[in-house]
Amino acid sequence: MTASAKSIFRLLAEGDPSTRPQLGEALNLSRPTMSAAIAELEQLGLVAKIGEVQGLIGRKAAIYRPGPTAGHVIAIDAGSTHVRLRVSTIDRRLLHSRVYRLPASQLLLGEEISRAVAEEVAATLTETDPGWGPLRMIGIAVPSRVVGPQGDRSATRQEEIFSCFEPPANVPVVLENNVNCAAVAERSYGIAKDSETFAYVQIGLKIGMGLMLGGRLLRGRNGAAGEIGHLAFPMADGSKPIAGEIERYMGTEGFMQRVVAAWPEPSGKAPADAADLMARAGEGCATALAHVTRHAEDIGAIVASCVSVADPGLVVLGGGMGGSPLLMPTVSEVANRLSYPVEVRTSTLGQDATVLGIEKLACEQTVDLLLGESRD
Repeated sequence: MTASAKSIFRLLAEGDPSTRPQLGEALNLSRPTMSAAIAELEQLGLVAKIGEVQGLIGRKAAIYRPGPTAGHVIAIDAGSTHVRLRVSTIDRRLLHSRVYRLPASQLLLGEEISRAVAEEVAATLTETDPGWGPLRMIGIAVPSRVVGPQGDRSATRQEEIFSCFEPPANVPVVLENNVNCAAVAERSYGIAKDSETFAYVQIGLKIGMGLMLGGRLLRGRNGAAGEIGHLAFPMADGSKPIAGEIERYMGTEGFMQRVVAAWPEPSGKAPADAADLMARAGEGCATALAHVTRHAEDIGAIVASCVSVADPGLVVLGGGMGGSPLLMPTVSEVANRLSYPVEVRTSTLGQDATVLGIEKLACEQTVDLLLGESRD
């Protein structure tokens, strides 16, 4: 494939449908070169004409997007509470979606999550439409560290995703940490679109951080960049830090146990879950607000620690608890008081952030595969 054809295909895969003049202007290609490159891509089935638009001088310009031969991807958020799945074209047009709630929350990646992924993928494959083209790749966001072929996979639990799930033959699979995926989505579609450097901090059943530095995701040598669930905790006289203890303390289950234990009788029945607590706080319940504020102060202290290390300038709060706008003012005040200046924003993508992020990564790698190229 010529370099011009590759550039056109990559641009169409990364953006919206475009006309030949728009593509030629964006890539600085002459009209003859554009015509030859488009013809090459059409012959391969990698682009398709989907319509025409009237030009300024009477001529109509054809509109193109990736063709059926480019195929589709399956993106999966294999989460601790839900499995979310999206089928999309490589330019990220949604074809099919599914959401499955796990019977019980899973703190570790294991058979329960793997089994749910297997069932959801099997159900999706029965819905496949021939018009989607070939399945090119499956992307899975997992609640664990992820390392490449040279890393110690036995130490990350990432291979547990395959304990019950076997991908279709000859379909490559890309794995990425779930919080990293959420950071990718916020940078591409969400509240951090204007920032090349920021931290995405997730507070939910588990806690984690995804770091975007200069527009690039920071993974670390052991796939552990952003693993704030392993910050030293507690640190006090007579105590020794325990690995993962801060995640157990800050996670939704630990937080709600403290809320229920301290809930005063005059305030009525204790909240059934975190959603109930947040709803009562939003309605002005003083006791609920006090608990939420205390939790926000703890989150602010964690954010301050992250800022002290990475100095990202911007922190996006997400996750089942972190994504609540009620938390943001207190988190921002505490983080700025304890560390360096930082702007705090609440995620605009909510529960879809992770699946949108792994979808983008899977689409990017599919384009590389089709073009015979690779990224650093």
